[in-house]
Amino acid sequence: MPSPDKTIENCVQMLQHIMDDGTIPRNIRRVADESRQILMTQSKGTGLRAAEAISKIDEISNDPNMPVHARTRIWELVSQLETIPLD
Repeated sequence: MPSPDKTIENCVQMLQHIMDDGTIPRNIRRVADESRQILMTQSKGTGLRAAEAISKIDEISNDPNMPVHARTRIWELVSQLETIPLD
């Protein structure tokens, strides 16, 4: 099992791919950017950052405008973030 820091790093990369995908609606890319910023904030513990990002991502996870491939990425991302223990 990868370390929490490695998991955060992988999730940041996944969010970057979502942000760079022009087929994904702008509001979803905006939330992906906000979640990426949360994960990159070093002033908080990894568990807290993961929980905040999950909360933010959960807001858009059921957006009817989200393409199926993006929804699959979001679910995979949340699954990875849920493996990070709360500090």
